[in-house]
Formats: sequence, structure tokens, C-alpha cells
Amino acid sequence: MSGGQNMKKTSRQAIKTLVPEEVYTDRQEFIDYFYNYAISAVPRRAMSSVLLGHRRMGKTEIFKRVVNRLFYGQDHKDPAAVVPVWYSFRDEVTDRWDFSVRYAENFLRWYAGFRFRDPDIVSASSVRRQELPDFIKSNIDMTPGLTGALNIFQWLLERDVTIPEETALMLPRLVSDRDDSTIVMFLDEFQNTHLHNFRVVGYMQEAVESPTCSHFVTGSAMTILSKEILGRGALFGRFDSEPIKPLTQYWGAVLSLRAARHYRAELPEIMAPVLSDRCGGNPFYITAVIRQAAKKNEAIDSEKSLNSLLAVDLSSGFIWAELNDQVTRWIQRINEYGITKWVLYLSALGENDRISPEDIRKQLAEKEGTNVKIETVRDVLVMLSRGDLLEYMELGGWFRKTDDPILSDFLKVWGRIEVEGHSRPRVVTDIVRKYTRQERRIRDQKGYLAEVWLSQILWNGQGKTFPGRYFHSKADVTLPDRFYDMIHRLRLGASEKSEADIYASARDETWICESKWWETKKVGVNVVNDLIRLSEKVTEFEKKEYEAGNPVPVRCWLFAHNGVTGPAEKMLRKHDIFWSDRSDLDALIRETALTRLICRKVG
Repeated sequence: MSGGQNMKKTSRQAIKTLVPEEVYTDRQEFIDYFYNYAISAVPRRAMSSVLLGHRRMGKTEIFKRVVNRLFYGQDHKDPAAVVPVWYSFRDEVTDRWDFSVRYAENFLRWYAGFRFRDPDIVSASSVRRQELPDFIKSNIDMTPGLTGALNIFQWLLERDVTIPEETALMLPRLVSDRDDSTIVMFLDEFQNTHLHNFRVVGYMQEAVESPTCSHFVTGSAMTILSKEILGRGALFGRFDSEPIKPLTQYWGAVLSLRAARHYRAELPEIMAPVLSDRCGGNPFYITAVIRQAAKKNEAIDSEKSLNSLLAVDLSSGFIWAELNDQVTRWIQRINEYGITKWVLYLSALGENDRISPEDIRKQLAEKEGTNVKIETVRDVLVMLSRGDLLEYMELGGWFRKTDDPILSDFLKVWGRIEVEGHSRPRVVTDIVRKYTRQERRIRDQKGYLAEVWLSQILWNGQGKTFPGRYFHSKADVTLPDRFYDMIHRLRLGASEKSEADIYASARDETWICESKWWETKKVGVNVVNDLIRLSEKVTEFEKKEYEAGNPVPVRCWLFAHNGVTGPAEKMLRKHDIFWSDRSDLDALIRETALTRLICRKVG
């Protein structure tokens, strides 16, 4: 039984998770990875690690679930068990003594709480701070490391150490090193160490290097975390990195359906992949739209209704509240020149992804009558990039918009309200009308559903071999060991025939997939010819895109719901193109342990 299943049955949590189990989707791979990696610290095979990704990707929830699994999934009386410790750095600048005492007290509470398997000790609801040392001495077998930790805690309370923050940060390692035990620190919002007016990061170098006390960290400001804290200085090279990305289209659709059931929103199953696509696979955005639909009692039964709900949430709902808080907090920290709001807003308005500091400087002069130096604009853009509000290509010295389409649209709405001063009702009305009039992004929803399945089969089937009959191949088919990139709807030219439904690149080959959910007719030679020409365009594209010599072979895979015509099948065999019909797709779904998004047969 997995740790997640066990927790669901017993509802035992040392640290409270926020996402209901009925909704939580597709992060088990990360939970298993960090749990197993924490256990590997016992034979000293683990090093400190960072879970790196943009805001609201579920990083904190992953760490909480790992901590809970370690807390309840081990024999807490076993001296060799891994002691999990959770700590979240606050975004308020605190006094160095206050921070040091809190950090040390938190460690002792988690240590004692684990040894007793009592989360009340962790939450300070059963043992007061003044009583904590005596409680530990009376109830836990004292070790040299734990005895030393209690001495240091008392000295911190009495302010009788030279550098309190260094003393506190080294405390977990002191215990694990002296007792040859294993402790894993789970540190959330690690980027906030950058806000303290006393040194924290520099003193952590020795603490995170201990093989007995690995530190697993994450945070919501990816640029600060990766480039400024872990990418240079004292902690450079001390952390292994595990990246987290948006949900795949398949898992985004699964989350959409689970959230709709939980919040009692009406979401036809055929619309689930469309919602995931529109939200860029971001779990928070998907859930926010579902909650908005439930709140307004409106069905998400078309792209028009989806766009309307997204517009409302973007301008006045859950997404607005979250992103407005992120933007406001960051601007308050960096508004040295008094033009930060305008620079951020103008950077979002540009038609191109690449941001021009010179254009922003000119628009500032027009709108505000403010003449600022180009260097000042660049300085502001750099500071905005540190808050993940845009991207700074440091080596090239240029800027571009964030790859988060919802954040980009939010900044335009936010700017009209907060920067230009337009009334909120007027802006909300405008954005709802604009979104509602948008052209449909996905015209063939059933065909797109098949694309979602095909892409997830590629992900789940990496390195696996499948019976050739599912691909109408005489030989069995082995998928690449790893796909490095997978893109839906990659446009390689101006016409629709130049668009690959799925583009998946691996080391030794590239796969392109075409989906035709035609229920009343078979796919003919015209579609096959288009696919062949598309493969040639992919080859040309890769010649320009990559500089590693000759392009790798292109493997084509056609999904034809109702099969192919005789002439088309001959052409597919001649060009060694894989193809699958609906029954083949169903078999591959079972082979790759997926579940149908639509339980009943569509069409």
C-alpha cells in the first residue's frame, strides 16, 4: 500500500495538506522520488536537493505528503529511521535571535514529535516552549547529539552564542553527525532567506553538505532560488535539482474532472482536455476555473463558456487574488525608482514575446511625462525577472515575456485597473467580451482528446516495447528511452497542413503524430501524403533548430478512429508509418496503465 493510500484511510497528517485527496492528481512520481531519496540517506547515498518549478505547480503539497509519509510510514522507534523536519521561511524580515530560536525550537519539536509519533508536539498544542527541554529529557532516550542540541537551545534562549543564525542552522547536523543518525530537512519558501538582513545562506553551506542531514528545499520564486541562492555563492554545487513542470494534457484533464466532481461543477468530459490546454496545465488555474464555475453555477460546456469564466476569474476571482498578491508583494520590495508598475505593465502590452527596454522608455515618456535612462528601465526589468514576472536572458542581456499565458493576460488586466486607473467593472466587462469573442482554439474536440491520449501513451511508454499489431507493424515497437520535449500543435508553416498535432523529440529520433477522429469514414491517401510532407518539414525544422549535425530520423504515427482505406494502408506500409485505430488506442491505453478520460465510448 502506498503512503498516499495509507494517509487517505487514516487521515493522519503531521503537516496539513491543502489539496483534497479526491482532487490531488499526478504528482505521485515526485512523492515517491523524494520519499525514496530520503530513505536512501540512511546508507548515505543522498545529497541535498531542490524541487524547482514555477509558482503554483504543487511543490509544497509534494513536500508535505513526503513528510507525512516519512512521519507515519516508518517505525518511529527505530534509531535508523529517517527523522523528517518541516520548516517554511517567512517572507517578513525577522530579528536574528527570533529566527534562530524559532528554527531550533521547530527542529526539536519535529524530532520529538516523530519519536513519539505525536503531531501535537510539532504544532505546539501539547507542550509549551518552556517545557519542551524537560519533556524531551523525561520521555526520550538521550543521545550525545540530542543532549548537545538541548544545551544549544537553552543558550539561544539566553542569547549566549556568538552567531545565533549559524548555531541554529547547524543544529540538525550536529545531532545527526554526533549520533550517526539520519535527519532530512524539508525547507519551503527557501527564497525568503534572501530577505533577511542577516546572513542565512552563507551559514548553510556546511549544514547542507552533511551526508547524515540532507536538506530538501523548494520555493515560489524560481529565478531567485535557482540563479541567486543555489546558482552562485556559498551553496553553488551543493544541491541536486529535480525540475517540476506543468501537468501533461492528459493529467490536466484528469485533474479537471476530479476537481469538477469535488466542487460540484458541470464539466462535460470532452471539455476536460480543452480546459487543461487553456490553463497551460497549471493545477491552480485549472482548479480556479472549476471553482468559479461552481460558484456561478455555470457549465463549462464549450470554449465560449470556458473563456467567459476564465475572464471573470482573471479579472476578479481566484486567479486575480493570487496573482495580484504575487505582483503587489514583489513591487513593494523593489519599487526603488517609482516606475516599477508602469514598466511591468508596458512590458506585458508589447506585441512580441521579446521585450524592448527602449520601447518602454518611450512609452513612459508619453504616458507619464517621465524621462528615464535606458539603464534604469533595464534595472527595473532585471528586478521584475527575479520575481518570475518576466524572463531575463542573462548571458544575452535581453528580456522576454513569461511563458505563462494566464499570467501574461493577467498583467494586461491588472495594468488597466492598478496602473491606468480604469474602473474594475468596466475592465471586467471588456475582458469578458473579448474572451467570449475569441476564435475557438480546438475545433475538433474528439480529435484533440485522441491527441491527449497519444501524447500520454508516449510519456508512459518511454523505453517500453509494445506488440506491433497495435501500430500495424510486423515488428514489435519500442519507444525511445526518454522524450526530452513534447509539444501539442506545433506550427511549422502558415497553413494548417503544416501543423503537427504532436511533436515529441528524443535523442535518436523524433515522433510526430496526427489524430483523425472520423467516425463515419476512413482516412485516405490525402491525409497520408500530408503527413509525409509534414515529416519532411520537421526534418528541415530540426536542421535549423539544432546544431548537432544531421537531423535524427522522423517517426510518424497516425491515429485513424475508423481505420484507413486500402490505398492509404499501402502507402503507410511503403513509408514505414505506424497507424492505430480506436481498438488499438484502447489497447495501448490499457498497456500504459492509463484510464479513459471518457468512461463510455465516445461516438
